[in-house]
Amino acid sequence: MEQKKVNVITFGTFDLFHYGHVKILQRAKEYGDRLIVGISTDEFNFSKKNRYPIFSFEERSSIVKELKCVDEVFPEESMELKEHYVKKYDADVLIMGDDWSGKFDDLCKEAVYLQRTPGISTTFYINKIVNEQVHSRRSPPS
Repeated sequence: MEQKKVNVITFGTFDLFHYGHVKILQRAKEYGDRLIVGISTDEFNFSKKNRYPIFSFEERSSIVKELKCVDEVFPEESMELKEHYVKKYDADVLIMGDDWSGKFDDLCKEAVYLQRTPGISTTFYINKIVNEQVHSRRSPPS
């Protein structure tokens, strides 16, 4: 008898794809056989953060799909649909960042909240880029 594969599901925007994204997806894959990733649509991201991602949903999906650890991606359109996605993809394990700790315990057989990579976030990089642009405009030419 063939043993059922363990499906792991996680969600994210994955804008300005960086090392922290790679690490959390690699760690998520360690919890099962298949990693399924819900990627926030542009509209959903706007509704959460009041800004559109730098890269489009299609661009972000293409990047995430190419990772060895990712088996499937799909568009995440709403927080309220997380339970639907868990059921649709027959997820056994839900992986979220530790900033969501305890919020999704009832959605899946097992919910795991992973610590994010310290000091690395998309917001950090966006702010760094903006600050460097501001400073480069103020600096007199050499």
